[in-house]
Amino acid sequence: MKISGTYEMKAPRDAVWGKLIDPDSIAGCLPGVEKLEKIGDNDYSMAMALSIGPIRGTFTGKVALANLNPPNDYQMQVEGSGGPGFVKGTGTVRLTDSEDNTTHIAYEGDVTVGGPVGSVAQRMLGGVAKRMVDQFFGCIEGQFAGS
Repeated sequence: MKISGTYEMKAPRDAVWGKLIDPDSIAGCLPGVEKLEKIGDNDYSMAMALSIGPIRGTFTGKVALANLNPPNDYQMQVEGSGGPGFVKGTGTVRLTDSEDNTTHIAYEGDVTVGGPVGSVAQRMLGGVAKRMVDQFFGCIEGQFAGS
């Protein structure tokens, strides 16, 4: 499944970059994250509770940030498995300056989902992924208001 989209964040690009690679910011804003621990330079172990339609469960796995090009772009690789099945994905996040100290975020990726969550909820995954991404970026943006 392909995912892509954009988000306009009311914060300067350098600050947005810092939040998007900070494990505490990520863990606090990614819906369902129960644990995000650093296990290497840009590698993390993660536990995430997920609910899509009738499928509920916890995924455990790894997140890796790669090809970091501050403050412009990076790639993210995610893989996890659990009772609901498995998920594996790669994606790219690109940041560019917009008007009025705003940052334009463009993201694209490819996600493979299998097991019960893949077969039962396949038609719902696109909408769920978009909603999760929007919640994540909205939460990150809210961290600027609180600082």
